[in-house]
Amino acid sequence: MNHTNVTLRVNEVDYPISISTERNLSGVLRETIGLTGTKEGCDDCECGACMVLLDGQPINSCSYLAVQAEGCAITTVEGLADGDELHALQRNILEAGGVQCGFCTPGMLMSARALLDRTPDPTDEEIRIGLSGNLCRCTGYARIIDAVRTTAVELSN
Repeated sequence: MNHTNVTLRVNEVDYPISISTERNLSGVLRETIGLTGTKEGCDDCECGACMVLLDGQPINSCSYLAVQAEGCAITTVEGLADGDELHALQRNILEAGGVQCGFCTPGMLMSARALLDRTPDPTDEEIRIGLSGNLCRCTGYARIIDAVRTTAVELSN
């Protein structure tokens, strides 16, 4: 395996690391950098549990090579909160009961964040489309959609 030195900028912190050129971003985030909020579900771009933002755009980090992310701003679920203060999305999904097992939650939050960044006042249909790359087997989505809608209203005030 070929190794290379890269610096990944994750949640506004630079991480100089040596990695195999074949490693995916989700594995590097979890195992090398130690940010375990990003989940690995299907390892095939089907479930969205590994969703992170790359320069503000949601990507499935399970299928994205870590070396490709050098020079980009990577945001993980850990980067949503401000210290101990949860981001409005995190707080609202908890308050709405949109978390059960929690496995899909990090990816849902990242997709919702990207949606609200590009569409501050989304319709329910736009929320559904924005979250369509994320699978949840527990909640039935209604409470997650409610939380995104509540956050959109809160952030617009």
